[in-house]
Amino acid sequence: MNVHFTRNRSALAVAGLLLAAAAPTAYASLDTETAPAPTRGTPYIETQLFFGTERPDGGPAVTERQFTAFVDREVTPGFPDGLTVQDGRGQWRDANGRVEKERSYELILLYPVSAAGANDRRIEGVRRAYEKAFGQEAVARVDDRTRVDF
Repeated sequence: MNVHFTRNRSALAVAGLLLAAAAPTAYASLDTETAPAPTRGTPYIETQLFFGTERPDGGPAVTERQFTAFVDREVTPGFPDGLTVQDGRGQWRDANGRVEKERSYELILLYPVSAAGANDRRIEGVRRAYEKAFGQEAVARVDDRTRVDF
């Protein structure tokens, strides 16, 4: 066996061990210490609803005027304290396996955790009403816990 080869291999092995041992320290120094987030605010639920505008039956897309009237009629009475609507572009795979790309709306609701039970029923009613009114297969829903301070 070649002594030069053995010595190089040993040196490489030691260097590799040193690098492996030092790596956590090196990476730790890259991570800046962050202060914990303040616990300001009240526990709330944030619900996002995603409304598509293309109709599966090929009918005319839901217009901005129709969507605004829907929100005024179906959402605002149950959530008079406020809401946010954002325009979007989205896509999803429909029941027939086709990827549908469409203009969409995101509706954001914030409400205290203590009101989650009653608001769940209202939100499900909004989803079903939109599906029925505009022939939609689904209205997506996302719920997250958060803290809110007004």
